[in-house]
Amino acid sequence: MQKKGHEFCLVARDKECTLRLLDAYGFKYTKRRGYKGFKKFLGMFQIDWMIYKLARKFKPDTMIGGVGNCYIAQVSWFLGIPSYIFDDTEHSTLQNWLTFPFATKIVTPFCYKLNLGKKQIRYEGYHELAYLHPKRYTPSKRIINKLNIRGKYFIVRIVEWQATHDVGDHGFTDATQLVEQLSKYGRVLITSEKQLPKELEKYRIKLHPEEIYDLMAYCTLLIGESATMASECAVLGVPAIFISQTYRGYTDEEEEKYGLVFNYKSQKEGIQKALELVKRKNLKKEWQSKRERLLKDKIDVTNWMINLLENEIFK
Repeated sequence: MQKKGHEFCLVARDKECTLRLLDAYGFKYTKRRGYKGFKKFLGMFQIDWMIYKLARKFKPDTMIGGVGNCYIAQVSWFLGIPSYIFDDTEHSTLQNWLTFPFATKIVTPFCYKLNLGKKQIRYEGYHELAYLHPKRYTPSKRIINKLNIRGKYFIVRIVEWQATHDVGDHGFTDATQLVEQLSKYGRVLITSEKQLPKELEKYRIKLHPEEIYDLMAYCTLLIGESATMASECAVLGVPAIFISQTYRGYTDEEEEKYGLVFNYKSQKEGIQKALELVKRKNLKKEWQSKRERLLKDKIDVTNWMINLLENEIFK
């Protein structure tokens, strides 16, 4: 869109890898503060004020926000500027309550299980297809060679559970048990948002954030607490197991319609499924076939988003 002459003012929080990705791809942005726990509510007014001042200076035609971005929705409503919030997380009750009443449009996949009325725009895809669709991404084995990986390897994803939509949720009860079981069949690589027990620290991988998809694209299996990474594996044609106490419409569809993801509340069931999959012959070929079926049904989400925004801005 920038190449077509559109201008953007990006606002980003220093959450895990966000700023490193923006830096890696050469985007200019304004950094905002982040808050945890009960401080998030008080911090909301400070963030709103910051974005309000930026918007008054930049004078945008449209304001765009991702999952739970109440700040964009609230400030745009106050300024009378149209806002588009892209959401895929149904159970974020508090975030939704603070966001949806102020948004002009809420953009969701068709598999999103909430009916949001006239404000809702649905599309046939997933967020992850905005950047991992074959038209947008081609895997490279450079990181595989860099890490000297040979044979089967598995990715274990552990999250911090600090997001507003994570309240009351949890995944693994004992990641050590999982790693010990998987290690019998190949190399285990852990990507974690938080500190690990000493016995697991040796499995942690340190990558540039833009390299993680090349690692995921060729792995045998991912098991973890991240719905996003499970869905990313699905669109890459890699088996994924998602451990959580809450549901997501997109991972449910990726399991029920395409058989690409397995959703479990129980770590024990997740480990059992992982061990079953790693013993299966032609696993990669089977999942690539499932992926092809998914891609035939879904759209290039980036192209669709551009058309949506341009049509709305210039209508």
